[in-house]
Amino acid sequence: MNDYDYPEQGASRTGELPAGYNHLRHSTLIGHAPPPALEAAGAALLDWRMHRLAGVRIDSTADRAAPGVAVRCAIGLGPLRAGAPNRVLAAVDGPDRYGFTYGTRAGHLARGEETFLVELAADGAVRFSVTAFSRPVAWYARLAGPLLPLAQRAFAPHCGRVLARIAAGPAD
Repeated sequence: MNDYDYPEQGASRTGELPAGYNHLRHSTLIGHAPPPALEAAGAALLDWRMHRLAGVRIDSTADRAAPGVAVRCAIGLGPLRAGAPNRVLAAVDGPDRYGFTYGTRAGHLARGEETFLVELAADGAVRFSVTAFSRPVAWYARLAGPLLPLAQRAFAPHCGRVLARIAAGPAD
């Protein structure tokens, strides 16, 4: 189903982000090989655990990110909770790269997409990255001005810290 509310589908996967949007490119070192660290972080990304542990409420049509899966992300508390309908556009499930791209659908306070990846580099580094483009569409999101891009920029490293804890494994 193609119910995305923006025409530039897939641009966050290519890295060629379209004009007219706020852009985000963030990368965090979350650990080093061995593969269990990569696999643990990749699984947490694909099964929505990273988002949940980062404080996002997730309601999805599947337990794992896969093309076509509808997902509603929500942040905030009670009546101040902002819901955000998205749909997964693409996903990759190992062995050296895990992640997904989702794009906004009607009813989202912004328009655009995000790609979340966990990758193993040639030197054994395991990195988490977020590449996104978005612009506010809801009147209250536009009214917030630069606060939404600032929140998105703060959320990306927070997700990296969550995945670094997961990749490190249980504390002894």
